[in-house]
Parts: sequence; C-alpha cells; structure tokens
Amino acid sequence: MKALKSFGLVMVLALALAMGAGCAKKNDEVTTDSAVSGSSMEAINAAAEQITNGIVYFDFNKYDIKSEYRAVLQQKADLMKQYPSIKVRIEGNCDARGTQEYNLALGERRARAAYDYMVRLGVPADQLEMISFGKERPAVMGSGEKVWSQNRRDEFNVIAR
Repeated sequence: MKALKSFGLVMVLALALAMGAGCAKKNDEVTTDSAVSGSSMEAINAAAEQITNGIVYFDFNKYDIKSEYRAVLQQKADLMKQYPSIKVRIEGNCDARGTQEYNLALGERRARAAYDYMVRLGVPADQLEMISFGKERPAVMGSGEKVWSQNRRDEFNVIAR
C-alpha cells in the first residue's frame, strides 16, 4: 500500500512537470513569434527618441500651435504613423503665473491643441493621450519672461513602443 502511494505521488509530480514543460514551450513559441527583430527595435527606439525630442512652446496665455512648431509636429506624426506601436503622452505645461485651476485648464488646452493637430496629420487617436501638469512641473525655476517662456510648453513622452 505504501509503495502504491509513493508510485501515485511520483506520477502526480511527473504529470505536473510534464504539463509545466509543455506550457513553457508554448510560451517560448509565442514570444519568438511576436518578438521584434533587433534592427526593428533599434529603429523604433530611434523614432521614440526623435518623438521625445522637440518641445512645442507657447506664448503667454495662448494655446495655438505657432507656425514654427508645425514641422516639429509633422515629424512626430510621420514617425508615429510609420511605427504604430509607439504611443505618446502629450504633457501640457504652464508658467508659474495664474491659479492652479487656471493653469491646469490652460495646460490641457495646450496638450489638446497638439493632440488635435497630430490627429489631423493622420496619427490615430489611440496612439495619443494627453495630460495637463499646469504649473506643477516647471522646466526652469525662477521668474521673469525668459524663465516663464521655457515653462509654457508641450512635452512628448513615449509611453509604449
């Protein structure tokens, strides 16, 4: 009887190991099938870096895209259309003046302006999201127009590749 219990325990363990090995093989196949080649990943990473670079700045109390930044957004849009796996968060920011509520709303309008412009350029909306940080994340500390002008901006952060 004791030998039968030991044999049963060995069989249960062997079955569990066999099932685990089968699952591991299946997962390996899925990973291999869906893996991106090294050169493709390098291209995606380079595109993501280009998208992250290039800040869009705004005039005081404004949220319209100035003509000088349209080419910046066009380049980002072209890369995002070429690499649909890339997803970007547009972050609207303001300078230190104004109330927190006002700056959160203005930062959202700035992020929305870039979002809408990129969608018009053909970027699928599901590749973009937006957030407003208002005046909570200054790029430069201090006061005066030179500092404030650097804080009135949209930044672009890649959140998925």
